[in-house]
Amino acid sequence: MQISFVFRETWLHRVNPGVKLVLSILMFIVVVFTHNLNTMMYLTLGALLPLAFLSGHGAKRLLLYTSPFLLIFISSATGMMMFGNGETLWFQWGFIHITEESFYRGLHLGFRGLQVAAVGLLFSLTTRPVALFYAMMQQWKVAPQYAYSFLAAMRMLPLMLEEFQTLHYALKVRGKRKKPNLLTGWYTTLRMYAIPLLAQSIRRAHRTAVAMEAKRFSTGAKRTYYYLAAYSILDIYYIVYWALLVILAHWLGTAWPVVDAFDVR
Repeated sequence: MQISFVFRETWLHRVNPGVKLVLSILMFIVVVFTHNLNTMMYLTLGALLPLAFLSGHGAKRLLLYTSPFLLIFISSATGMMMFGNGETLWFQWGFIHITEESFYRGLHLGFRGLQVAAVGLLFSLTTRPVALFYAMMQQWKVAPQYAYSFLAAMRMLPLMLEEFQTLHYALKVRGKRKKPNLLTGWYTTLRMYAIPLLAQSIRRAHRTAVAMEAKRFSTGAKRTYYYLAAYSILDIYYIVYWALLVILAHWLGTAWPVVDAFDVR
């Protein structure tokens, strides 16, 4: 099963995948140690801008991709707002206890999750898995047997989904119905799906391992690659953008605050 979408290629697609992966991890670390709500807002805005204009995907598709993260933003923010601790009470009704401190903490938690999700989604939408693993092998000196194994595992996921659909249709044609008992029916359904899928996955993994061994992927000899990964001036542009974003966000969070919340710990 091949699932692909038409998108517009931008210069972000040509940035070295290893550089994008490292910067995504660094941005996560920056977000973890950022406790200024205003800074977090600017960091989130700076992450959403390239996702909206440089990912190469349309607005409807981006809205579909980001809808789960928006739900996480709402749920995490409201959960912290309604059940957090604080001194300045705004509203209380039963178990709901909203204070000024919990409100700002909830916003901070929501924006933190949204920023991390935006960076991760930008990385996934502008990076091909093949290019990432080739960059890891050529520039990070990752052993080919590990890189190709992960790549083969990713290629198996659509096959597993197709097998699941085929098995579902086969059971439906044979008239397999769920039992009235919820516990027994759940166990029977799980067994009917899990055992065939697990057996087929084990056989496919064994065939893949034998094929890789026959192609001598486990040897440490010098290899040639069909795709060549290299650094370019676009990598510098990408690094400069995120560096400027962090600097400007911290400066704007202090100089032009949106809300009066500079430390939500």
